[in-house]
Amino acid sequence: MPQLLLELFSEDIPARMQVGAARDLGRLARERLGHAELAFDLVRAFAGLRRLTLVVDGLPGAQDNRLEERKGPRLGAPESAIEGFARSAGVARASLAEREGAYFATIARQGRPTAEILAEMVPAIVRAFPWPKSMTWGTGRLRWVRPLQRIICVFDRGLVAFDLDGLAAGDLSEGHRFMGEAGPFRARDFDEYRQALSGRFVVLEAEERARLISEGGRALCAARGLELVEDEGLLREVAGMVEWPVPLLGVMDPAFLDLPAEVIRTSMRTHQRYFAVRREDGSLSPHFVAVANIEAPDGGALIAAGNARVLSARLNDARFFWDEDRRIPLESRLEKLKGVTFHAKLGTMYERVERIEALARQLAPILGADPALAASAARLAKADLATAMVGEFPELQGIMGGYYASAEGLDGEVAAAIRDHYKPQGPGDGLPRGAVGAAVALADKLDSLVGFFEIGEKPTGSRDPFALRRTALGVIRVILAKGVALNLRPLIAYAGVGVAGSVIGHVSDSRMNALSYKQAVAAFADPAAEFAAADALEAVFRAVGGEPPHKALEFWRGIDDAAWIEEILGFVMDRLKVLLRDEGARHDVCDAALALGDDDLVRTVARVRALEAFVATDDGANLLAGYKRAINLLSAEARKGPLPEGEPRWGSGLPAPEIALIDALGLARPRIDAALRDENFAAALGALAALRAPVDAFFEGVLVNSPILEERDNRLRLLAQVRAAMGLVADFSLISG
Repeated sequence: MPQLLLELFSEDIPARMQVGAARDLGRLARERLGHAELAFDLVRAFAGLRRLTLVVDGLPGAQDNRLEERKGPRLGAPESAIEGFARSAGVARASLAEREGAYFATIARQGRPTAEILAEMVPAIVRAFPWPKSMTWGTGRLRWVRPLQRIICVFDRGLVAFDLDGLAAGDLSEGHRFMGEAGPFRARDFDEYRQALSGRFVVLEAEERARLISEGGRALCAARGLELVEDEGLLREVAGMVEWPVPLLGVMDPAFLDLPAEVIRTSMRTHQRYFAVRREDGSLSPHFVAVANIEAPDGGALIAAGNARVLSARLNDARFFWDEDRRIPLESRLEKLKGVTFHAKLGTMYERVERIEALARQLAPILGADPALAASAARLAKADLATAMVGEFPELQGIMGGYYASAEGLDGEVAAAIRDHYKPQGPGDGLPRGAVGAAVALADKLDSLVGFFEIGEKPTGSRDPFALRRTALGVIRVILAKGVALNLRPLIAYAGVGVAGSVIGHVSDSRMNALSYKQAVAAFADPAAEFAAADALEAVFRAVGGEPPHKALEFWRGIDDAAWIEEILGFVMDRLKVLLRDEGARHDVCDAALALGDDDLVRTVARVRALEAFVATDDGANLLAGYKRAINLLSAEARKGPLPEGEPRWGSGLPAPEIALIDALGLARPRIDAALRDENFAAALGALAALRAPVDAFFEGVLVNSPILEERDNRLRLLAQVRAAMGLVADFSLISG
C-alpha cells in the first residue's frame, strides 16, 4: 500500500518540546486523515534536534467513491421548492425518492486522489501546529518553533506539491551538521530516508539515542570501576540535544568533592547537562559523563577537558556560595522572609513559616516527635530561601537548609527535618526520615492545601497550577507511613484559622496582626470539638484582650465552616482512593469504605483491606446478596410510606428463621461494636459473617410482605436492623454484586 513520508526540517528544536511535538504531529495527522475518510494502517512520528518526521503506512491511492443521501422538502411541498432542492443536490427531479414523508436525493461523490488531499492537509497541519512557543522569520508570516529550512513530502514515491510562504515541498533533506557527506540527500520512502540518515550520522529515533547514551555511559564508567548515576529526565533531554550521541568520560578537580554532593550533581545537571558518576561505595566520583554530538579524531579528549574546565568554573561559584552562606545562621535569615511573598492572598513566607511552626508543634505529639524540635525545624525550614546557593539552584531548597543546620551544630533531627520537609514530591519520591521530619512535612503540606482552597485556587480537571493533587498525596503518604491515628477534620480547621489572617486581610484590608496561629490553636480546648471559625477567631481576640475586626467575623460567618472542611477532606479522600486503586484495590470497595466519612486515613485503609478480603469469600459474597435483597425490599416499602421504627419483637409465635435472625443479630451487634472500638475490621466482618446463614434461612422460610400488618412491620424492622449492623462497617450498597 502507498506510504506518506513527511519531514519538517528546521533549525534546532528545544529538547523539552520534541516529545510533545511528535505526539501532536501524529495526532493531527490521524484526525485529518479520518476527517478526509482516508483509511491507514499505521502512523509513526519522530522528533529530533532538527527534524519532525511523519510516516503513514497503508494509505489508499484515492478516496473511495461514495453515495450521500440528503433529505429534502416534505411530500406535498410546492413544486418550486422540490425542484430547487434537486438543483442544489445536482440530481434530476425524477430521481428523487419518496420516503418517510419527505423527498430524498442520492448524490454520487467521486473520490479525490490522496496526493491532492495531502497537499491541502500538510500545510494546514503546519499552520495550526500547537508549539508552546513559536516564531516568524524573514518577511514571511508562517510560525514555527524555529525557522523551517526544508520540507520532504512524498506519497507513493511521488512528490506532493505545495508551497508554504515560499518554501516548496520536495524530496531533499540533510544529514548531520558536521559529519558525513556534505549537501542534501534525496528520499522517496521511509526506508530510503532512514538509511540515508543513518549513513549521514543521524539517529532518527529518540529511544535509540537515549539507549546509546545510557549504554555508552555505563560502559565508560564500568571500565574504570565506576557507576553511572541514572537520571531519566536528563537522559530524555540530552537525547533531544544530539543527532549522533557520543558519550565521553571527563574528570573534574577532586578538590570540589568537599562540596555537598547535591550541589555538584545539580551544577552538572542544570548548567552543563552532564551525568554524575559514583564509586562502588556510593560516594560521588570526580568523573562525569558528557554527551558530544560528534565523533572527535582524538576520541573526545579535548572536548572532555573543555567540559571539565567549564564545570570547574561553575563549581567555583558554588564553593563561594557555600562558604558565604555558612557565615550567617539560618535564624538570622528569617527577617528576609518578611519581604518574600508566598502568594498575594496568603501573605508572606514569614507568615507561612509561623503557621507551619505552630501546626508542626500541634502534630508532633501525635506523630511521636518532640514538639520543641518540630517547632524549631519548622521555623528554620524555609530560611535557606534567603541563601545564595538556593538562589542559584532553587531545586536545592530544603536540602541546603539541612546542610547549613548541620554546619551550625543544630540537633540532627532538626537538620534532617529541614532537609526532608518537602518530601514526598511525587509518587516515586522518598518520605521524611523521623517523626520530626514527618511533622514538619505534614504541616507544610496541610498549610499549602488548605490555604489555596480557601482563596479559591482549587484544581480543575485539566488545571492544577499549585500541584495540590501532589500535595494531598504527600499528606496521605506521610500519614500512612507513620501509621498513627490522626483525624484530619480538626487539623484542616486549625490550618484554616491559621491562614485566615492573610485571607481576611486581603478581603477586608484589615491585617489581623494580633492573630497568631498559636493563639488560634489554643482557642480549641478540645481538638474533637465542633469547629466554628468565627467563634474561634473571636475567642482568640478576647484572650489577648482585643476586639475582633468586625469584617473578619462577618467574612467567616458568611462561610459554611463544615462545608469547606468537608470539601478539602473529600479532595484528600479522592486522592486516597486513586492511590488504593493504583495498588489494586476495587473501586467499589473503596467507595463503600470511604462512604462512612471517616477522616482517619490509617483506619480507612485498614477498613478497605479488610472489606476487600471479606467480599472475596463465600460468606462475604452470600451475605452481600442477602443485603442487596434486604435493601431492595426496604427501598420498595419506603416508597409506599414511612418504614416502621423501633426494635423487632421477639416472641415464641414467630417463625423459627425469624427468631434465629433476631438472636443472631443480638449476638453479632456487641461483637461488631467491640471490634470497631478496637479498629479490628476483620473481626467486625467476621461477626457479620455469622449473619450469613440466618439471613439466607430468613429469606427462604419467611414471607416479608406478610398480609398481616404486624408480621410485615416486624420483619421490616428486622431487615432495617441487618442494614444498620452492616452499615457500621461499610456502605455495602456501593459494592457491586
